[in-house]
Amino acid sequence: MPERQLDRAAVVAATQEAAALAFASWRAGAAADTKVWEKSKNNPVSDIDMAVDAFLTTRLRAILPEAAWLSEETVDDPSRLDARLLWLVDPIDGTRDYVRGRSGWCVSVALVADGLPIFAVMAAPAQDKIWVAAHKEGVTCNGERLMGSTRLDFSGSRVPADDLPKLDADLVTVTKPNSIAMRMTMVACDRADLVATLRWGHEWDIAAAHLVAQEAGGVVTDALGQPIRYNKRKPLDFGLICCAPGIHDAAVERLSGRAAQLLA
Repeated sequence: MPERQLDRAAVVAATQEAAALAFASWRAGAAADTKVWEKSKNNPVSDIDMAVDAFLTTRLRAILPEAAWLSEETVDDPSRLDARLLWLVDPIDGTRDYVRGRSGWCVSVALVADGLPIFAVMAAPAQDKIWVAAHKEGVTCNGERLMGSTRLDFSGSRVPADDLPKLDADLVTVTKPNSIAMRMTMVACDRADLVATLRWGHEWDIAAAHLVAQEAGGVVTDALGQPIRYNKRKPLDFGLICCAPGIHDAAVERLSGRAAQLLA
């Protein structure tokens, strides 16, 4: 199996070093010490995003040269579609929090095999946390094994959100980091029960957190409740549901009408 051939310690070390590189320019409560521009409206990127991407490209490809590469800050190489193994990386997920001096950002690294994440490392140095997950082997945060939310009642579910629509008034808001991956770890750490979106999102945003949440007992699907596969020609999925298994069906039902309108 490819995951048995992987030098996992080297992947963890590379992710930690990449996180330290980003952390060196982060300023708590203030603008980061880096040049920032917008790739598109409300989609900031910084010199540090690019530096972390370059660092991880070199280190991870040296660890497993046969794996193809897909990341937020690298031009997509379509030859990846012929590869069984793929590094799927977001150098800084939550750039908005990063550049504003907030702690809700992370470095996100996943190794995908045959369309599924099999090993993942997420490092959030501003929160002094690192998650390591392996397929069918569980997940740890700072070395402690995780067991995620086991909620059974949809009403009252904790959702990382600034506010909620009136249709969802029966849910409970909790603190929301900018990073979607960091929100998903909240389900894995039993600090939230549900993360849901109804927008098209990129594979690199969620691949590592998908495995983290899954190995903690969570369910991760698109907004329609369908499984998510990685290394697609267009690396996009419509929406996300990451939640406790006992509320997944209810979450799909709750979102179904809105999803249908958006896709019409």
